[in-house]
Amino acid sequence: MTTPSVPTRDITTVPALVNAYGAGQRNFEYLALPDADLSGIDLKGTDLSYADLSGANLQNANLRGADLSYANLSYANLTGIDLRGAMLIGTDLRTATLTAAQLHAADYDPEETHFPPGFDPGQQGLKADR
Repeated sequence: MTTPSVPTRDITTVPALVNAYGAGQRNFEYLALPDADLSGIDLKGTDLSYADLSGANLQNANLRGADLSYANLSYANLTGIDLRGAMLIGTDLRTATLTAAQLHAADYDPEETHFPPGFDPGQQGLKADR
């Protein structure tokens, strides 16, 4: 018997997100948890496309292989985050902190993904989508 998915609009707290992930849910498209403390969270393989995680603390989080296409991660703390193999198409990372972030083989769009000033995606091992 599979556990029914919780509608993303009903996930308004970090514990609700953790519970849904623990129950096997992986689709969190349009999730809105701005300014949330998600430090150390394991959400590998999730769909977080169009999510609003602006200002969130994702320090040392595991989002390996996650889809963050068109997500808002402005002002997020991504120090030490694992984003290897993630989809970063159109993601807003302009004002995010990316110190020690693991980004190898993450996909991005050179025209639509927004990085902080001076950030070189090629030097960090990201793969251009186009």
